[in-house]
Amino acid sequence: MRGPLGAVIGRYPSSDGSEQMGSIIRHNRKCRDLVFLVIFIAFWVAMIVNSSFGFNQGNPLRLTYGLDYKGNVCGDKHAKGLHQLELKYWLNPNQVYLSGLKDNQFKLANARSICLLDCPTPSEDSLSWVCDYPEGDIRLSMDDWIDRNYDYYEFLTPEMRNTSLQLQGPCYPVIFPSVNVYWSCQFIARPSNVSLRHWQQMGGVNINEDIIIDKSIHRSINSRSSVLKRYMADIGKAWPVLIVCGGILPLFLSVIWLLLIRHFVAAMPWITVGLFNILIIAVTMFYYLKAGWIGNDAISPIIGEHDPYIRISGRELTHLRAAAVFMTFITVVAVLTSIAIVRRILMATSVLKVAAKVIGEAQALIIFPVIPYTILAIFYMFWFSAAFHLFSSGQVVQNDCNLNCCVYDLLSKRVNCDRCCGYSIHYTPHIGVAILFHLFGGYWATQFFIACSSTVIAGSVASYYWARGETSPEIPFLPVFSSMKRLVRYNLGSVALGSLIVSFVESIRFMLESIRRRLKVAGTTPDNWFGKAVYHTSRFSLRCIEWTIKSANRNAYIMFVHLIGFWKICLLLLQIAITGKSFCKASAIATDLIISNILRIGRVNVIGDVILFLGKLCVSLSTALFAFLMLDTHRYRSAHNKITSPLFPVLVCWGLGYVVATLFFAVVEMSIDTIILSFCQDSEEHQGTAQYAPPLLIETLNDQNEMQRLTQGPQ
Repeated sequence: MRGPLGAVIGRYPSSDGSEQMGSIIRHNRKCRDLVFLVIFIAFWVAMIVNSSFGFNQGNPLRLTYGLDYKGNVCGDKHAKGLHQLELKYWLNPNQVYLSGLKDNQFKLANARSICLLDCPTPSEDSLSWVCDYPEGDIRLSMDDWIDRNYDYYEFLTPEMRNTSLQLQGPCYPVIFPSVNVYWSCQFIARPSNVSLRHWQQMGGVNINEDIIIDKSIHRSINSRSSVLKRYMADIGKAWPVLIVCGGILPLFLSVIWLLLIRHFVAAMPWITVGLFNILIIAVTMFYYLKAGWIGNDAISPIIGEHDPYIRISGRELTHLRAAAVFMTFITVVAVLTSIAIVRRILMATSVLKVAAKVIGEAQALIIFPVIPYTILAIFYMFWFSAAFHLFSSGQVVQNDCNLNCCVYDLLSKRVNCDRCCGYSIHYTPHIGVAILFHLFGGYWATQFFIACSSTVIAGSVASYYWARGETSPEIPFLPVFSSMKRLVRYNLGSVALGSLIVSFVESIRFMLESIRRRLKVAGTTPDNWFGKAVYHTSRFSLRCIEWTIKSANRNAYIMFVHLIGFWKICLLLLQIAITGKSFCKASAIATDLIISNILRIGRVNVIGDVILFLGKLCVSLSTALFAFLMLDTHRYRSAHNKITSPLFPVLVCWGLGYVVATLFFAVVEMSIDTIILSFCQDSEEHQGTAQYAPPLLIETLNDQNEMQRLTQGPQ
């Protein structure tokens, strides 16, 4: 049987029957769910160890640039002379051709490649060469080699020239024009007639001219692993955009929204709905622009100046077009939904007035989210840096190609057929586990800080409600900081448990959804009616479980604050206030309260939550819109800072903006939820008449029909 909670945090009856203020209980409380707090701390230690592995083994340059024939990363400042050589160029065109044949075992990763400053083009009147890095008897510095356009053929001995004509190096002819496609020189299958004639006159071996030479490199550049690496590199290159659009801008917009809801509460629901429609349409239009369906601003895989007749497409453009189609669907649904709720906006206005007046009384609530925001900002800086290193971790090893390939070695001064295979990055299974662990840790930490913020806000608002909004020496002058103190001292274990539950449910849902998509793509969706029923029922059940866990989780934070509250009462309730309750117990009580008052909470709160959700989307959509604008500047459209696609940086800014908005909008959201739950509990304990409702709540709900709807229980 649930005991009265209002008295725990409000007033208690004295021996003569009158109500008196109780003193704040400060001693002999117990920390609940301490085991989960220890687990959370241990998890953080594991996160640090896991990230240390990434910092030790990873190199974010691998996400963008390729490897040369020595296993060095192009553009690596730690490799001798390669700090400005960012482009990967395949020296032997016949090896590239062989890698494109379906019945040939030769792979492009084993073709001899080198790092260059720019992609070579055939000479108009002679034969150009690209030679290996100068070493051995070639007395040239790297700078001189670059100034000579990588050509020292005239310094070769007769033996070296003969091996070069056999495409064994150290110099290789430039027969095909090439263009910079994502920092790799892709051959264009249009050989220079002048260069090819000179090559044949010198007695060079036959060079295959088939279009396969073009498709082989294109297939490698557009492989799924290569595209994923470039997406991760895009996020790293766009770090100024993440800071401005994912951090500073949503902070500014969220504070403005809170101030507007405080002073213009009647107009804010209308403004929010209208602004949401404008922003989602604008973001969708930007997707269409970058997809090339509107205007001439489509993304291009080619970097730098090139022949306008050369057309090369990439997976990034396909993904953008898919995103544009998806956003079109979302936009249509969102606009129609916003039109449907217009008639209920007045109900949202009434419930938002409650939160607005609470914020007006406890103005520190507006400033408080800056604290978890700062902690999260520091955490995300560390987390993203570790993520880039984890994604680029692995060991560079020489391939075991078992092929009869021979190259001239300038150091040994002979043709070497033993170590002519290319290099690749070897990924072990534990790297994938480390990445998944890191992703889960980031999500759990985010949920934990959001839950801490919500708990502090709930405690502050609960103090206000059960004191009837009156000023008293027994009520803390700054209830926000008092609530923070209680959180740190007693509640962190319960918050860690709640955030862990949400993280697990979300992770399991994501994995099951991935499996479902794979089964759908593979065509293994059940064909009979029974199989389809089970298939779709499982999806619906999973969604229901997710919503139930999230709802119970958030309301458990509110009830937990009530259960460890402030005021002395009779002996039984005194023991509750002293010892507190665990998260699971608080969740059970919250669930009982919600079920018994589902109509009260649902009818009043749903529309308010919808408006708040649209407000969060307004902030996050604004960050996405500004991210598009920043990524469209010259800095991110050329040279080594070029973003291959705005898709992932925009999505990350969108997500960060939503997280920041969630922190600040929790002030309104948790205020509404706490007031409504407290009001229902107060009414239930006093036979339908709320005794502790402050005057501001009664004033806001002065409509008798609204009051009757709130105070009457379900029939």
